[in-house]
Amino acid sequence: MKKLLDGYCRGVEWVLVTLLALMVLLVFGNVVLRYAFNSGIAVSEELSRWFFVWLTFLGAAVAVRERAHLGSDMLTSRLGPTGKRICLGLGQILMLWATALLLSGSWQQARINWDVEAPVTGASVAIFYAAGIVFAVSTGLMLLGEFWRTVSGRLSESELVMVQESEDLAQIEELQLDRSQTFKKH
Repeated sequence: MKKLLDGYCRGVEWVLVTLLALMVLLVFGNVVLRYAFNSGIAVSEELSRWFFVWLTFLGAAVAVRERAHLGSDMLTSRLGPTGKRICLGLGQILMLWATALLLSGSWQQARINWDVEAPVTGASVAIFYAAGIVFAVSTGLMLLGEFWRTVSGRLSESELVMVQESEDLAQIEELQLDRSQTFKKH
């Protein structure tokens, strides 16, 4: 299952790279065309906005997998393993609930807007709301897997805190982990 999720996230990362590159090309190309040639790409603004929404949702799903979301572990870091496991389980239940709400709302919006055409591209506006559906399904499955690992006791104590206090601390911890693995090899 881990390999499947890792492969899925790698695929999503490639989609993110592609969307970002297309977004940059559309926006930059549109700016150049407007200022240099007094013309532009009509669909640039609409597609860029849609790409940005998809980038946000897909990136957030990958961040859930990598446990890269920021948060505060001020309380949980002071608890023992049982307290950490209980807090993590409760947090995962709340995240699953929020994900279910997002899935329900995105699904309803996609259904409502299925026949609504975007003003410039003419594409269904449901594509816009599908980002929430893809995020909720992806994240929901990841959270369910993590919740199962939590309640079955398959998480180590270091995995019982699901957030990073700050980006700087996360990078420092990652560097220390890389160094310790380098020393073990030698």
